[in-house]
Amino acid sequence: MPSNTGPSIDTITEGGRVTQVGEGQEAEETSPAVVTFGAPSVGELLAERYELVEHINNDSAGRLVWRGVDVILRRPVAVVLRYPGGDSATEMLQAAVAASRVIHPNLVGVYDAIDEDDRAYVVREWVDGQSLREMVAADGPMDPTRATAIGNAVASALAAVHATGMVHGNLHPGTVMISDDGRVVLADARTDGADSQESDLRAVGGVLYFALTGHWPHGEAPLHGATAGHGRAALPDAVRDAGGAIAAPRQVRAGVPAYLDDLTMDLLDPEIAPPSSDVLAAELSRLDIPADEQFLEQAGPLRFTADPGEEPSPLAAAGGRRVAMGIAGLLAVALIGLLIGVNALGGGDDGDKEPVAQPSSSAPAGGGSSEAAPPVRKLTIQDVRVIDPDSNDRAEVRDAEKVMDGSDDEGWETQTYKNNGKFGGLKDGMGIWIDLGAPHTVKSLQASLSSTDASAELRTGTNGDFPSTSKGDKDLVAAYPTVIGQPFEDYNGTTMTFDGFNPDKKYQYLLFWITELPKKDDGPGWKLGVQEITVQGS
Repeated sequence: MPSNTGPSIDTITEGGRVTQVGEGQEAEETSPAVVTFGAPSVGELLAERYELVEHINNDSAGRLVWRGVDVILRRPVAVVLRYPGGDSATEMLQAAVAASRVIHPNLVGVYDAIDEDDRAYVVREWVDGQSLREMVAADGPMDPTRATAIGNAVASALAAVHATGMVHGNLHPGTVMISDDGRVVLADARTDGADSQESDLRAVGGVLYFALTGHWPHGEAPLHGATAGHGRAALPDAVRDAGGAIAAPRQVRAGVPAYLDDLTMDLLDPEIAPPSSDVLAAELSRLDIPADEQFLEQAGPLRFTADPGEEPSPLAAAGGRRVAMGIAGLLAVALIGLLIGVNALGGGDDGDKEPVAQPSSSAPAGGGSSEAAPPVRKLTIQDVRVIDPDSNDRAEVRDAEKVMDGSDDEGWETQTYKNNGKFGGLKDGMGIWIDLGAPHTVKSLQASLSSTDASAELRTGTNGDFPSTSKGDKDLVAAYPTVIGQPFEDYNGTTMTFDGFNPDKKYQYLLFWITELPKKDDGPGWKLGVQEITVQGS
């Protein structure tokens, strides 16, 4: 089935200069340069109209990406050339033709597609900016308002595409671009017919999940059998439980509203049929309002399943909730007014007393906040790493992920050390670095160990940007001076628990720092295994 847009202009910032990559895939530093007889040169005029100004790079498929200018309309353009033309460039040209038929502010503009047999080229809009992939990699996950705005723009673009009966078929963080002026542009459609409108909608869920968490929920393989592109395979996979199920955005980071969490997870759930793209765009448009104007409750306004006997209309359901809230608010105001009136009129023995406001039964006495404290739960560990600052061979830094796999059966363990439990006098210590993905109120950390008699302490820091090298590990340990509670604060058998966290402080990075190993029961030497680490908080 033909797609709606031409090949993409994905953007990468390199040394402050914006570059554009064709087909939504990153140019690899190790890719060999394309050397072709008759290659274009600076100043060459294509089709007597498009002047080539600067060779930007070669994309991962070998196409040459140039910045150019339309000498007739005097506007910048991107020119993507392929050698040879003819049959080899058929898909690229078909995508460009399809793209030119759909005009939408959130779709990259395609201006021309020309086949000269020995080479073919597509001329399209030049976009100064970054892809969603690069933006999240550089700045981290987005706030919910920004993520919603991007989801709205993407869904609106898909609605325009789907209205023509076509599909995009290649939606991922590398094909969603954000220009310097804030415009969101969808690029790089495919024409191979491998995808459907439903897979496009599932991919919107993936884009929302990535924007909110910095992780891609579909692993290395894109949705519905499309081949993984360069850059997409490098996206961090979603946090998963032992059964492979992904963690919801709210489990990965704090501050994601329940309604946006529900919407994202429903789009990713293969058991729930997604709405049409125009319905999804309308819902995201309704949610895409400034944070200071949002009045929606934190319960999700959009679910794609309905109770028995109800009409499955997401927008009607959301609207009904909105009306109900309005009625409830009016009733509350009316009731308050009535009570004030009764108090003002007075009556009986209390008629000469000044009216006194009484606290609501839902508010705590003493004027404190009426919001209940969030429940303590098991927090999702986004990343772990073995910290070994006093060794250059890095032999013991493997298998860190086993301490967060939900099972005590396997874990990470040190090598066996001779002479003494102080790592044989060779090291000051080793540890497990933990990244919770976002700041959290932490109640406790519990480490399940392979044996008793180990010594450890829990440290915290504010920076997690250290390379996994001996020097990087040394710098990290030096930057984590704060100790939580006391060493092995509560040590019961093989379980070590730390609960000396400041309730008024939030924590993202923790370091479980081992200072002494226990003696082995089954032979000479000292050794320790960390089977599992869990963190409780909110």
